[in-house]
Amino acid sequence: MENQDPTQKYESNPFPEQSQEVPGTEQDMQPKADHGETSYKGSGKLTGRKAIITGGDSGIGRAVAIAYAREGADVLIAYLNEDEDARETARLVEEAGRKAVLVAGDIREEEHCQLIIDKAILEFGRIDILVNNAAFQMSRKSLQEVSSEEWDRTFKTNIYPMFYLCKKAEEYLKPGSTVINTTSVNAYKPRPTLIAYAATKGAIQNFTSSMGQLWAEKGIRVNCVAPGPIWTPHIPATMSPEEVQSFGQDVPLKRAGQPAELAAAYVYLACEDSSYVTGSTIQVTGGSPTI
Repeated sequence: MENQDPTQKYESNPFPEQSQEVPGTEQDMQPKADHGETSYKGSGKLTGRKAIITGGDSGIGRAVAIAYAREGADVLIAYLNEDEDARETARLVEEAGRKAVLVAGDIREEEHCQLIIDKAILEFGRIDILVNNAAFQMSRKSLQEVSSEEWDRTFKTNIYPMFYLCKKAEEYLKPGSTVINTTSVNAYKPRPTLIAYAATKGAIQNFTSSMGQLWAEKGIRVNCVAPGPIWTPHIPATMSPEEVQSFGQDVPLKRAGQPAELAAAYVYLACEDSSYVTGSTIQVTGGSPTI
């Protein structure tokens, strides 16, 4: 196979102006995102593993679900209310010969997070991989545009469930289990238009580092992935049409990333290849610096 120029792998200059209602759906995106549907090839790295992915219906979560299934894992897909997207992700998991379990509901509620863990134990008998990926953001031009309700929703979606799920899952996680959290380039280079979101992503970074140390003696690894600008339904649902049009063009690779380009990082952190990695972050940012 010939080498491919990463600046030319996907076209995104510019995206068509568009908008969606929050949280956004895959079917309304133009162009469609690539989740690795036709490209990801598994090699048995996760054979027999049992995984939970929050926000697994679309975007990065869908790409991870596809990759995990093709690597041999059964997958519980937790999502808010995007039923059509979730069913399509489940179809792709099952097409790979693995079990897909759908759990809809609001992860801001601790009881729902506990239900997710209970459902995974009921369906799978154990939990090997927990991916805390679901998130909420809104782009705002000034602090005055950020309501108290929106600030609260951002933190309760991005931070609280990670704590709830890890706390409930701890009794089931065994040596060799892994937790992978989705942070962001905004943890290092925060955009002023994403002030609430960026603050939560910094918190995820620190939570991951602390948990990597805390659970090391248990043999449970905790790491995170920091994406840059990735083309997901969140973008047209939370940004202005003008921001969508120029999305991703300010990184060194001069384009937005696709969910498929993140899947391998989540596979690496979930499998034995990363057995000496904990409390760490893989940056997939299109070249945006994280130092």
